[in-house]
Amino acid sequence: MSEHNDPAVISNSWASLKQFTPARIALGRAGISLPTRASLDFQLAHALARDAVNIPIDFSDLDLSLSLMGLQSLTLNTQAENQQLYLQRPDLGRVLSDATLACLQQTTTKPTDAVIVVADGLSSKAIQQHALPFLRLLLPQLNDYRLAPLCLVKHGRVAIGDAIAEHYAARLCIVLIGERPGLSSPDSMGIYFTYQAKAKLSTDADRNCISNIHNNGLSYEQALKKLMFLIKEAEKLQLSGVNLKDESTDTTTDNSPKYVNFLVD
Repeated sequence: MSEHNDPAVISNSWASLKQFTPARIALGRAGISLPTRASLDFQLAHALARDAVNIPIDFSDLDLSLSLMGLQSLTLNTQAENQQLYLQRPDLGRVLSDATLACLQQTTTKPTDAVIVVADGLSSKAIQQHALPFLRLLLPQLNDYRLAPLCLVKHGRVAIGDAIAEHYAARLCIVLIGERPGLSSPDSMGIYFTYQAKAKLSTDADRNCISNIHNNGLSYEQALKKLMFLIKEAEKLQLSGVNLKDESTDTTTDNSPKYVNFLVD
């Protein structure tokens, strides 16, 4: 017998509202406890969120795909030497390792307009699922920009893009990063955009965030439209962050539920 027809399960009068949100509402009850199905669903969601945080990123597939597209990429490391240290010391994920800095300093840099950074953040699953499809849409839009090599950063936080952008003297810094998993979205990707990013000088107030990019959230097309609007306005006003407002309009007919899941960095 399914729980829907189980007389031991008392339904909730809000049940009709569940179609509008992935939030855990109107779960019903069995005695003083949750129904078995709701309890198992919660445990599964919690396990998926933990996996998203704890499973290390593997950039090999993304690196190969970029190579097949004729794009140069670099795999960089931060001072967080392993996953446990990365989770315990967020500050180390904002600083490039000494070996990476030495490698970058030995490379000849050409004048660049923009740098794209892909970092695991707090969800390797988000990057593995969404980074490449979004890049396939984004890169053609940047044909008129001189791009630095695409930087893939393991154990990276949002601010890691500042040092990379400064190294390449890039006006525009675009960071794709895995957001902190929620119990409804273990694979949410965020985009952080900064104009004239500088290591140790740029702050969160200097960045614009486009959040909740995943299958049940913001689509790649919607995120791209917002990002290109921000880039255009940043070039005009020569700034980003709290003084740059996203006034792009969304004319899509996507009625999928949208919900907030920010990476706090």
